[in-house]
Amino acid sequence: MTEVASGVEVVVPADDTILTREALDFVGRLHRELNPTRQELLERRHARQLELDAGALPGFLPETRHIRDGDWRVAPAPADLHDRRCEITGPVDRKMMINAFNSGARVFMADFEDANSPTWTNVVEGQRNVSDAVRRTISLDTPEKSYRLNDEIATMLIRPRGWHLPERHVLVDGEPISGSLFDFGLVMFRNARELLERGSGPYFYLPKLESHLEARLWAQAFAFAEEELGVPAGSIRCTVLIETILAAFEMEEILYELRDYGCALNAGRWDYIFSVIKKFRSREDWVLPDRVQVTMTVPFMRAYTELLVRSCHRRGAHAIGGMAAFIPSRKDAAVNDVALAKVREDKQRESGDGFDGTWVAHPDLVPVATEVFDGVLGERPNQVARLREDVVPDEAALLSIPDTPGEVTEAGLRTNVSVGVRYLDAWLHGVGAAAIDNLMEDAATAEISRSQVWQWVRSGRFDAALVRDEIAAVEAGEEAKELFTQLALAPQLVEFLTLPAYTHLE
Repeated sequence: MTEVASGVEVVVPADDTILTREALDFVGRLHRELNPTRQELLERRHARQLELDAGALPGFLPETRHIRDGDWRVAPAPADLHDRRCEITGPVDRKMMINAFNSGARVFMADFEDANSPTWTNVVEGQRNVSDAVRRTISLDTPEKSYRLNDEIATMLIRPRGWHLPERHVLVDGEPISGSLFDFGLVMFRNARELLERGSGPYFYLPKLESHLEARLWAQAFAFAEEELGVPAGSIRCTVLIETILAAFEMEEILYELRDYGCALNAGRWDYIFSVIKKFRSREDWVLPDRVQVTMTVPFMRAYTELLVRSCHRRGAHAIGGMAAFIPSRKDAAVNDVALAKVREDKQRESGDGFDGTWVAHPDLVPVATEVFDGVLGERPNQVARLREDVVPDEAALLSIPDTPGEVTEAGLRTNVSVGVRYLDAWLHGVGAAAIDNLMEDAATAEISRSQVWQWVRSGRFDAALVRDEIAAVEAGEEAKELFTQLALAPQLVEFLTLPAYTHLE
């Protein structure tokens, strides 16, 4: 253990060209300033869960009605974020980053969160890769191929880890630093000025928020970082992933808290469904069917996505649609035809609903997503002016979970176990974005997989013995099988699998 800055210790060997004394001193100050509030908000999450377990339901907040009724707009988007019709996501892996930048997408979300297994090597090398990308020096030579940036590349947004995740390799005053503040702080310290000098700026995607108070903490982090680093106020821009059921009731409030940072919103899928299972885990009459049947068109998902577009556009913010995770096959044209037709249908729904852009996970999907949005947008960069005043905020619609059509099947159980275990196996070996069954999967898939199994066992759909048999049949390492078993059959639903799984990483 080495103290490299005042009160900041790195407990493992680290590259001091990335983790300089000055950089660690900055993230240490950031953590000291904001961590007490972060801890209070995590306690608030726990208290809220207990209320939900006792039968409470979320709703639009009466105390923030003045915000929803007020006349305000978010700060305008900078020039390189006016047009976000296709965004590609991926981990902060060097080769995947270069491919994403060169994909033809307008935006690339470089992910320190769900698509990144947070080994110390991945976290530190990810920071190096981000800095090299900002300076356009990122490259890679392998025996098969050389990777270089094209002249035109996607605009980069960074997704730091969620508020709940620690970075245990760095201690501030003896306690692990917040993973969120470590990722964000290092990116800001190393790159903010460089980005601004190059005509762009420090742009971020914010995950897993559950309330506008958690958004307010990010606003405080942004203001603190800008002041400490001497960059102009409002230089940062952010997009919040609305991927929890509780955040869906506070979308305008979240935009309001981050209005000085030109906030936009994104509609997730797997994490949102996982949140529904987790938050309403005590309601056995709210059991969801096989996850493949919980599409974006089922009632509660439809209500949330349409309200997201309405909330964004009435405040001058972009609304970004969900993920197309399909990985095209260069060997099976029939599989491609079916999958690409579904991707096209999904993107047509989003663009028709008023979304300004959408997500893909593979470069080969950029053309089809772009083509669909081109058909709606034409020469316009977005459709923020489409206000969707026909959408009426409806608490009951957001909570119409029992109206979800479909059924729970053994095939669904088998899929959840197989994909969940195999993803965990990849994650434990340092791979956060794993190709499984022609889909690019991240931690959100494992979360919904294990939580659905837990919900189905708890509600009596399946017994633990069958689950154990299915786990045993998966071709994967024993460590992943044991961890999935513990999570899926735990007496209480574990809040995030990445917390216990993190203890298995180096």
